[in-house]
Amino acid sequence: MNRRAFTLGRNYVVTGVASGVGGLLFMLLHIPVPWLLGPMVAMVIGTNMFPYTFRWHPFLRNIGLVIVGYTIGLSMTAQALHDMALQLPIMLLMTLLLLLLCSIIAFVISKISDSDFHTSLLASIPGGLSQVLLLAEETKGVNLAVVTITQIIRLMLIILSMPLLVLLPFFKGTNQPHTSEIISETTTVSLFPTILLFMVAAFLAILVLIKIRFPTAFLLGPIVGTVLLQLGGMNGPELPDSLIHAAQFLIGTHVGLMLHLAQLPNKMRTISLAFASGMLLVAGSILLSFLLTSLQPLDHATGLLSLAPGGMDQMGVIAHEIHADLSIVSGYQLFRTLFIFFAIPPIIKWFFYWVNNKHKKDSQP
Repeated sequence: MNRRAFTLGRNYVVTGVASGVGGLLFMLLHIPVPWLLGPMVAMVIGTNMFPYTFRWHPFLRNIGLVIVGYTIGLSMTAQALHDMALQLPIMLLMTLLLLLLCSIIAFVISKISDSDFHTSLLASIPGGLSQVLLLAEETKGVNLAVVTITQIIRLMLIILSMPLLVLLPFFKGTNQPHTSEIISETTTVSLFPTILLFMVAAFLAILVLIKIRFPTAFLLGPIVGTVLLQLGGMNGPELPDSLIHAAQFLIGTHVGLMLHLAQLPNKMRTISLAFASGMLLVAGSILLSFLLTSLQPLDHATGLLSLAPGGMDQMGVIAHEIHADLSIVSGYQLFRTLFIFFAIPPIIKWFFYWVNNKHKKDSQP
């Protein structure tokens, strides 16, 4: 037992050091969001190119999610929540358009590859990875390996491309004054002892969400707890940059360890199609962001991050780094996550059932 514990501990330390080197290298190269992208790239390379067992405990990732969740909740003031409520119809429209785009991409991929439409559709849905994989496991005939790899590559492609895209001249330099006001307010509040009350509220909310089996409790719990305290009249302190970077490091390392290619059949073909699917989603998100910014008074960086088919935690980190409107980005990402979590599984199950029955009827003499 002691030997096993020593081996696990050594693996965690080596993983942390390798991720830290990746983050430091990206920082020295002035690559955007270095402490998210550096550890992620380091783990992708290490996992797939070196014969070593890299490990990262989910608890460490959850710590990062709590920090990011608090930062997101801090941006959701009463005025920000009011602005988000006014945009609910637009949020629904953009979510449906993004899902329509995913369906079209899935149809095209299924026609030019060996994958059936069921597998291609689940591989293209920009939802929570765990929820999509659970749905894929429950759906008969779906190739789980293809869904997993495509989802992970799509997620990594989004995380890598968005920081670079939002720094282009077209997107850069269009910060909202609303975000700056939030930052200036929170910097006037001392970190201790106020942060202790917010920590208690965050962890109580996490426990409640876990109890009712709510998705991504370690991210949503701090958001809910922080928002409730702020609506009650308290101002939360802004976290130091070092803590934000630590959260990025913890999350980036976890994401990088998700991509395992060793046992994937037809590696090049599957990876190429997954990459093409991800690129099409990025292009579609850019086009939809143009539509969003024409319908709403949002800057282009905020619009793009709001519709990027990545995770709310990663897009929240990027939005915080470039000072985009974090409350709007998080609102759109949260709405799509909850819509996909609650509405998509029954719709997909019904759709697949209808398609299978129709196919059976057509094949009968």
